[in-house]
Amino acid sequence: MFAGRWTSARLCLTRISTSLNFPRGDRLLEFVAVSLAATFTVAGALDAQQISEFRSNVSNTFGRASWGQASWGMMVVSLDAGDTLFAVEPDSALAPASNLKLLTSAAALRALGAEYRFRTYVITNGEVDEGIVDGDLILYGTGDPGISDRFYPRKDEVFHRLIDQLAALGIHTVKGDLVGDASYLPGPLRPAGWEADDLNEHFAGAVSALSYNENVVSFQVVPSRAGQRPLVTTVPPHSGLQVLNTAETVTGSARPRLAILRDKPLDPVRVQGRVGVGTRDVWRQMTVSVPAHFTASSFRESLKERGIEIRGGIRIVETPEESALGKFSAPALGRRSARVLARHISEPLPVYLEVVNKESNNLFAELLYRTIGRVKRGSGSSKASARAIRSEMEDIGIDMSSVVQLDGSGLSAGNRVSAATFVEVIDRMANSPEWTAFWASLPEAGRRRGLRRMYRTAAVGNLRAKTGTIAGVSALSGMVRSANGERLAFSIIVNGTPSQNRAKGVENQIGALLASFERVDETNAPEHVTEPLVSTRDETADTGNRHHVAPGENLSMIAYRYGITLSDLLQANPNVDANRIRTGQWLEIPTRRGSD
Repeated sequence: MFAGRWTSARLCLTRISTSLNFPRGDRLLEFVAVSLAATFTVAGALDAQQISEFRSNVSNTFGRASWGQASWGMMVVSLDAGDTLFAVEPDSALAPASNLKLLTSAAALRALGAEYRFRTYVITNGEVDEGIVDGDLILYGTGDPGISDRFYPRKDEVFHRLIDQLAALGIHTVKGDLVGDASYLPGPLRPAGWEADDLNEHFAGAVSALSYNENVVSFQVVPSRAGQRPLVTTVPPHSGLQVLNTAETVTGSARPRLAILRDKPLDPVRVQGRVGVGTRDVWRQMTVSVPAHFTASSFRESLKERGIEIRGGIRIVETPEESALGKFSAPALGRRSARVLARHISEPLPVYLEVVNKESNNLFAELLYRTIGRVKRGSGSSKASARAIRSEMEDIGIDMSSVVQLDGSGLSAGNRVSAATFVEVIDRMANSPEWTAFWASLPEAGRRRGLRRMYRTAAVGNLRAKTGTIAGVSALSGMVRSANGERLAFSIIVNGTPSQNRAKGVENQIGALLASFERVDETNAPEHVTEPLVSTRDETADTGNRHHVAPGENLSMIAYRYGITLSDLLQANPNVDANRIRTGQWLEIPTRRGSD
């Protein structure tokens, strides 16, 4: 563990907290004081002006707030110098919220590989003769959460790609049923640790090997004539949800008040209350009850649209014992009676990891979590998945003894991870072949499509970190480069906070302070402070006044490397998109001001 060097910092607690005029007994202020003490003890002497400014910033940020009984865990380690800059209770196992996705993502890259892709199959257990399938048509999923309009022009694009392959075989009729086979990942659709109040919400979609539209539908309620029921539809249609519409369209002075409710995920959806004539449509997102049935129903409509008749009904398979493929992980290895008619292959794993971490998508995280268990342990259960992740992390030297993992997304309040564990994950991944993909998946500070925080600070275009938020919990873990180029891995977790906004303000302040941190003691500075955070750059790529963009680099990093401003770099490259550069792209580097 990195925590060994920080304990002596507590000796400075009284002196530092007194000098900052912090009230005694406040746990957050104790945390700040210990952090400062450790910073001063380990990093060496800062000049008086820096100390004064740093103390003033900390005092202004934390001195007026009370944090009650909140529990904090924090750690910052220099990956270049190898020392702990400061830490507070770094080994305390706390609820990490979505920071848990860092463990899931790291393990997915190691266990599955960056080239891993999900596969979806259309299979039959019958004979095909003159375009007629004498048996069932089976839609078999292996956990792809991306069958939607996230990656494709329309929601049902993947269905039509599969149907194109059926049409190429001349298939026009299926005598049997359409089977939605989700047996690859059997188990509960909703993790036991998730809050019941969340299960209707879009961020808590049911976890199934056969998923569509991220297992969410949007309800649209359209006012009708006065005294009549409003029209209720779902987008996409054919959700399989039972809807009880008792709402009324009204006129006059009656105040419209409409509610779309469901007590439990398997209960009917109730549309009740009043909606005014001529008012806007009312919308609400809600999770589907049974994803495999929803997916199969939607696929059947696409088949019908393309002229393929299903004479039977829709049937759902949830266990290997019921499946035409048995227990095997790919149709080619299944029962001899199963024949593959069509298949779809997803985007590679790194594309999915960006959705997991930049958008904090829980369904994507859960299906990766379950897939890790299925691939490495032969079971997609939560316990098997947690064991598989523990094994992958321990293999690269991470102490997992205090980790409790109940899901892959962090939505369960029962998960437990320490700040020191997250710092270790960053450290080990930074020295692994998987680093480029891992780093690229993390949100970047000051970016509208990334970490939309820390604007106008040194963290912009520099710091990357995973956020985390559930009731009473806020967390931020990642990496930032200091003012003189050190790579600083950090983790900040608070449980029991009375204000998540205030906690995130603390995270923002610390992130900005770390990005501005600079050591006066040059003996502690890394030898190569201008290297990018990604260590796989081609050292021979730069020639003359041009720069060859390496994986993980951005314009701010490159400008810093050459001692120029971002504005100078953009002016020299007028055709470059400031928010998106490509690996392998060449950039013109202008002459640094004041130099030859």
